[in-house]
Amino acid sequence: MFRAKEKRAFTLVEIMIVVGIISLLAAVAIPNLIAAKRSANEAAAKGNLRSLSSAAETASVSLGHYPLTLAEYQNFIASARDYCADLAGAQTALQGYNYSCTMDITGYTIVATPVTLGSSGNTTFTITTGGVISPL
Repeated sequence: MFRAKEKRAFTLVEIMIVVGIISLLAAVAIPNLIAAKRSANEAAAKGNLRSLSSAAETASVSLGHYPLTLAEYQNFIASARDYCADLAGAQTALQGYNYSCTMDITGYTIVATPVTLGSSGNTTFTITTGGVISPL
């Protein structure tokens, strides 16, 4: 007369199927996310190089020569300390790239190198006097 209540639960097979589906989705999504991040880092590096180049060119017109010190450079671009700290003796890594600046009275070379080649970026970019970006 009295029936015991049936307990319903997921079986081991059902749980394994769900875990398999989630694993498959992760296997497809994670490489795409990594590629998107790498692409964003490369685009940011190019944009940063263009900004730094523009500031150096502006400085050359105002000063009569390209900036030689970080202090001179910062008068024309506030973020110079972030990207060209090596002018003051330090290396900086931002947005997956290391930036290195070489300045003299007649010109400049700014290099953006991936922190981890293949992971944070695939290409090293260089911009020189005149503002031409070239991949290495």
